[in-house]
Amino acid sequence: MIINKKFNYQKLEKAEGPNGDRVYMSPKGYALPSVTTILSATEDKTGLIAWRERVGDKKADQIRDESCALGSLMHNFLENHIMQVPHRVGTNPIRITASNMANQIINREFQNINEIWGIEAGLFYDGLFAGTTDLVGVYNNKPAIMDYKTSKALKTIDKIENYMCQLSAYCMAHDDLYGTNIKQGVIFMVTRNLEFKTFVIEGDDFDHYRDKWLSRLEQYYNK
Repeated sequence: MIINKKFNYQKLEKAEGPNGDRVYMSPKGYALPSVTTILSATEDKTGLIAWRERVGDKKADQIRDESCALGSLMHNFLENHIMQVPHRVGTNPIRITASNMANQIINREFQNINEIWGIEAGLFYDGLFAGTTDLVGVYNNKPAIMDYKTSKALKTIDKIENYMCQLSAYCMAHDDLYGTNIKQGVIFMVTRNLEFKTFVIEGDDFDHYRDKWLSRLEQYYNK
């Protein structure tokens, strides 16, 4: 794996929007909604609402917070591995689980990443949206936007439309900012039980999810 600082990625300042949503400040000084905010505002929440009613708000919040903590730790371990920074696992069960999950991604897929151009790269499409992608570089010899995802159980591709739209959005932003032509998105998904799956979109599938993203983006601004 080669780290190639091919582009000068910017760190985008995060802020809170008027409705408590995440926004990013563009280099020109105005707020842009995050890709995840746009997707959350335009998704069907019927299943999420029913689940929250079933388990109760307190339990739902606990599960959400634990999942966020686990995901953040796993991302940190992966970033440290790439940058060759030692990380302490310790005896905390969540840290141990996060480390084991990170190792699944490292052992199964890092050999397929030819180059890394950026880690936690800030991307934005001027006037429309912004976000931060986990990895951008070359996967199996093709330029790609890559993201890590944690899950309680492995999902099928029809259950991860938001993830695929997110990748498409980051590809669009990267192409606009840096003159690239990225047509591949990759999701590395791992569960707490260490089940693992890689999702790759390219070709017609990539075009399909890019169109889905553009439709969701239009829906968001029409609201």
